[in-house]
Amino acid sequence: MKKFIVALLLASTIGATAQDRITGHKFATRSEVIAQHGMAATSQPLATQVALDILKKGGNAIDAAIAANAVLGLVEPTGNGIGGDLFAIVWDSKTQKLHGLNASGRSPYDLTLEYFKNNGYKSIPAYGPLPVSVPGAVDGWFELHEKFGSLGMQEILQPAIDYANNGFPVSELIAWYMERGAANLQRFPGFKEVYMPNGSTPKKGEVFKNPALGSTLDKIAKGGRDAFYKGPVAKTIADYMETLGGFLSEKDLADHTSEWVEPVSVNYRGYDVWELPPNGQGIAALQQLKILEGYDLKSMGFGSAEYIHTFTEAKKLAFEDRAKFYADMDFYKTPVDWLISDEYAAERRELINPNRAARSVPAGRLKDGDTIYMTVADKDGNMVSLIQSNYRGMGSGMTPPGLGFILQDRGELFSLEEGHANVYAPHKRPFHTIIPAFITKDGKPWVSFGLMGGATQPQGHAQIVINLIDFGMNLQEAGDAPRILHTGSSQPTGEVMTNGGTLQLESGIDYEVIRKLVLMGHRMSWNVGSYGGYQAIMWDDKNKVYYGASESRKDGQAAGY
Repeated sequence: MKKFIVALLLASTIGATAQDRITGHKFATRSEVIAQHGMAATSQPLATQVALDILKKGGNAIDAAIAANAVLGLVEPTGNGIGGDLFAIVWDSKTQKLHGLNASGRSPYDLTLEYFKNNGYKSIPAYGPLPVSVPGAVDGWFELHEKFGSLGMQEILQPAIDYANNGFPVSELIAWYMERGAANLQRFPGFKEVYMPNGSTPKKGEVFKNPALGSTLDKIAKGGRDAFYKGPVAKTIADYMETLGGFLSEKDLADHTSEWVEPVSVNYRGYDVWELPPNGQGIAALQQLKILEGYDLKSMGFGSAEYIHTFTEAKKLAFEDRAKFYADMDFYKTPVDWLISDEYAAERRELINPNRAARSVPAGRLKDGDTIYMTVADKDGNMVSLIQSNYRGMGSGMTPPGLGFILQDRGELFSLEEGHANVYAPHKRPFHTIIPAFITKDGKPWVSFGLMGGATQPQGHAQIVINLIDFGMNLQEAGDAPRILHTGSSQPTGEVMTNGGTLQLESGIDYEVIRKLVLMGHRMSWNVGSYGGYQAIMWDDKNKVYYGASESRKDGQAAGY
């Protein structure tokens, strides 16, 4: 513990704040980007520029978001791609309301819980054919486009097709993650052909091409969503999976549908914070905020031991409910209204000891009843909050021949515990970690935001809201400020929290605060790289301008015009 405290002390003094800036925002790595006509914030600058190009051509925010997401699947395969799932929240300026899209895929019809039991599985493997569920992203694009799009899909997808065929220079962090992913995934047939064509993954600055993906995207652009879910592409996927002992079939792909859902919200100190209902984990952020609304966080101060302790204990309570009650609502009716209610938050708040870290906490009593994030806004006031992922970075490793992408491994997140809300079943959507978010004020759009990183996401969402509202940070500073990350809570796969989990703090937190937290009973650990990747757009209704932010933890960019 002494060695750890010394390391943490050094880390908390090195880089405790951003470089000195004359405007005085302590944690901001740069000023916010401000523009009148449109804004895009993605985790890779090439994708951001494509989004702006689409906006300048007369496309709207939805067109630009699809175009940027297609490019991200190519240039950042370490976090997303057309083998993965998608969720989105759209502010429609015409109807002045939010729309939610759940474009997550379901498990194979022919794979059963009995298969796992009979073959001795205690959990679903992280890689290979068994965790693969239907990829929902492409259908998500077409659902978004049909409801809101303006330009044709050929024009929208052409930038990604061109980059795939002509190549693009790989950026620093993505090159690092590709090398790391390949060490594990190159054992699977098809992976090397796409991502290691010269015997290794591309290095920083190396121009990389993926013509197979370009061909697949061209088929989708010309033939629509059925060009992916039916016909030769679907047959290639199904035949490949069958050859490797998988279960994903042509019928699984052909029967896939996305679902338009009503976003859910809580009011936090006069602001409405919106998330999507399960099978995602978004309401965990809302549960945390409702518990924390009962405390004067502003007077505690950002980075104080009192604030970090209170935040962590609220997170533990929300995540125990997340582990037990969040699942595909076609199979289990998660009582969302109760979980985010004032009454329930008050009950849960009573369990927090202001002086001591809890070692374990119960799930509540119910009344009956690596990833990419991006956001785009246009001149007409439309805003899109979109998140897309393969799960575990590059996904399952399953790389069907000639298609240029990896299938996701989201099915790993099913539980194999009979009776659990998230227990595996055929044609069921697994518990999902990826969540887009939105904030409105007095019925008007304010902030479209999100961040990446598994269980980091709801914790990060709550911290962004608190940074903006309680601590008065600007949009850039709210994302750059050092984050709190608690790990080891009970999981939707069945694992149970022991010894109170582990608290990890990003560099920038004072040593005396860390010391106080240790004395309060928190188990501390050092972590590098698990604090997420934030993008955000804010609408300033007074000046009629957009603010954009993209944090320094990723290779991203916010830009407008």
